[in-house]
This record gives sequence, C-alpha cells and structure tokens, in this order.
Amino acid sequence: MISTQLHELTISEAAASIRAKKVSPVELTEAYLSRIEAVDGKVQAWVTVAADHAMQAAKEAERQLMSGRYLGPLHGVPYGAKDIIRTAHIRTSGGSQVDGDYVPGTNAAVIDRLGNAGAILLGKTTTTEYAYQGGEPPTRNPWNLKHTPGGSSSGSAAAVSAGMAAFTLGTQTFGSLIRPAAYNGLTCMKPTFGRISRYGVFTASWSLDHLGAFTRTVEDTAITLEALAGGDGRDSSTLQGEPPRFTRAIGRDVRGLVVGLPDTFFEAEEPVIGEAVAQAVEVLKGMGIRFKQVKLPACMKEAVAAHRMTMRAEGAAYHMETYKTRADYYGPSMREQLELGFELSAVDYLHAQRVRSVFRNEMMSLFGEIDALLTPSTPTLALPGYKTGSPMFNGPFTNSGLPAMTVPIGIDSSRQLPIGMQLAGPLMGEETLLAIGHQYQQATSWHLQSAPIGL
Repeated sequence: MISTQLHELTISEAAASIRAKKVSPVELTEAYLSRIEAVDGKVQAWVTVAADHAMQAAKEAERQLMSGRYLGPLHGVPYGAKDIIRTAHIRTSGGSQVDGDYVPGTNAAVIDRLGNAGAILLGKTTTTEYAYQGGEPPTRNPWNLKHTPGGSSSGSAAAVSAGMAAFTLGTQTFGSLIRPAAYNGLTCMKPTFGRISRYGVFTASWSLDHLGAFTRTVEDTAITLEALAGGDGRDSSTLQGEPPRFTRAIGRDVRGLVVGLPDTFFEAEEPVIGEAVAQAVEVLKGMGIRFKQVKLPACMKEAVAAHRMTMRAEGAAYHMETYKTRADYYGPSMREQLELGFELSAVDYLHAQRVRSVFRNEMMSLFGEIDALLTPSTPTLALPGYKTGSPMFNGPFTNSGLPAMTVPIGIDSSRQLPIGMQLAGPLMGEETLLAIGHQYQQATSWHLQSAPIGL
C-alpha cells in the first residue's frame, strides 16, 4: 500500500500502482465509493451511484489483472459519466423529467471504449437539462461551496475536484468542458470536432457537441483522450483513420513554438485572472516558447451570435417530436430555449452556417501563423450561486471545431477559487496543446492543489 490516499491519485499514479499490484481495482473502487459517501452530501455531484455495478466491474478487472491480462493505464481506474451519456442498465435521465426513468439497454460508444480499456464506471453525474441553458443542478463547487462548479457538466467537474472519481466524462456545446474545468482547478481537453464518437449521447446540437474528460493533469488528459478517440460508423461526424498516440506528446520539447496572444475579445473581467495569465506567459517564455500578438477574425462577435442560433435551431429540431406531446415535462428554461429555436427560419439557420464557415476559415488562417493561441479560460471566476457562468471564451473553438484545453494557473486566495488558462490550436492540433500544457505543469504546482471540501 502507498501513503497517498487512494482518492488523491492521478490516473497515471493509479495505473502504475495497479500494474505493480500495489493497489487493486477493488481497493481503488471501494476508496472512491467511500469518498462519495463522505463528501457528496455537500457537493451533490452525483445523480446515480451504481455501487453494485462498479464493484462487479472492479472484481472482473482484478481477475483479469491476476491472470496476466493488463488492458492499459485505465485498467481498474474508476470514473463517472455525465447523465446525458447512455449507460446500459443504469438510469440516464438527461437531467430532465422527460427521460427521468429512462434505463438504456446499450452503452454510448465512449462507455464501451472505456469498458474495453478496463475502466470502472461509478455512476452518473449531474447536468443542466439535456446539457442546455438553465435548469441548473444543485451541485456546488468543492473549492467554495457558495459558488457554482459551472455547467452544463456540473457534476462531472465537481466530482473530480472533490476526489470522488479519477476522471469523468463531460460534453461541450458552448463551453461546458473548459469552463467548469477552469472553475474547479482541473485540466480538460475539448478535442477537435469528430475526434470522439457521440453515439449514444443525448444531442444538444448535432454540429456543435463535443465529448471530453475532466482530469487533474495533462498527462491524464492524454491517457483518456487516447482511449476515447477513434472513428465510429454509428457517428458519421467522427474522424476516420487511426488517431494519434496522444501520450507521446507528454514530455515533447516545446522550445521554438509560437503562441499567439489575441488583441481583443478575450479580456478578463477580473484583474486576478489577467495577472495569473501574465505570470503563466512568463513561465512559458522561460521554456523557450515565443509569443506573438495576433488579430482575431473581424467576425468574432457575429460568429458568437451564429453559434447561439445554430445551437437553438438544432436543439429544437432534436426535441421537436417529443415536445409536441410532453412540453409540460420540460423545465421553464429549456422550454424557453426550444421555443426560440422553433421560431428560427431556414434562412436564419443557413446564414448562421455561412458565418460559421467564414469564421472557421479565418481561424485556420490565423493558425498558419502560430502553433497555439493562449487566452484566459473564463472572463470571471466561478460565480456565487447556481448560474453556470459565461462560455464566451470557449464558444469560438466549439463553433469552429478547433481543439482547446484548460490548465489551472492560480488560485484567488480571497475567494479560494481556481483560475484557468485556455490553449487552442488548429484542427487536429491536440498534441501541441498537450505538450505545452504538460511542460507548464512540470514547472508549476497549481494542478496539484486540492479543493478544501472534506478536509
């Protein structure tokens, strides 16, 4: 046995201990279930804890290990999944009364991928209704219980931050991976659109939805992305061909890379965020990274409006048939958003796609000049109350399908809230972001700080 508490292990640390048989999958799963019992009454990150299912899977993972069959770095590692991701024989409510009792017969593609990698599903985490705006869950930020963990992936972020899972799955249609990760002091990658199959996930917007994993470190992000990425014939948007070995980016030299600093749009509303970003830039300069001031596309604000229009129109189309007969089962915020979507015309939608296409092309041209773009992850720290916060700094990369990642770069001591830095790159540019983020974490310790909940 090792001295660190089991729920504090990173994925890479847990993997090394499991492979060396210093910790068993059963011990690790029991530790996380105990942690959930101890602190989730305060945080409220979980909708369903599937303890029996988890223990059965942990025992099978242990049998495989003892028989000499090691499946890789996620073998025996417990995780949680956002409650819009279908899980066989485990309730998947979508945070809504519409599907409040829905128990799927099959898994989403990502759940099967993780199962094949030996990961242990602990249960389902809270979300806003169908990962849409409004209907905020009661989940609290483990760093400061008076503040939001962000959303819509509220429970997924809070669960990892509070040590209740080694990692969790979330989704982003506007900013629901990067923002809650930043609010909770976590590392998270929103990969290139199509990098991860969305088969078996409730749709918020067909052309905007992305999946990703909340982790504590960049190395863990690379491990999970490697397990999750890959083509899937059931999701026609997935990228075909063999995905990269993302873990090979860990430790890669970053000297000589050029990182852009935008001239507008990404101004933080709180000075403490700007100060933390400036300090992070100095750390990266010390690694040999060069910085360049860049001009963003002139259509940035129009692209944000187009993003909202696309999300409303596609969300309304997805829910249209159900809404005709079960409108009263939707929450008021969700009903409002859907009805706004029903009012949009085909001309409105097509105009939004034209703006989006121009914006994507201009962003790709920008990445012809630089290797990555650096911005704050959020305009503010986590807000008090339940509102999920502004996704404005994250939306441009969701709308364009470009990869983006957040890493923790500081903590506001007066409110005990984390600060994040967002790195974005060109299409299929995840490896560069992982390399930069990992080198930053090798030089700093913000990602090693633990939320005070339960201490």
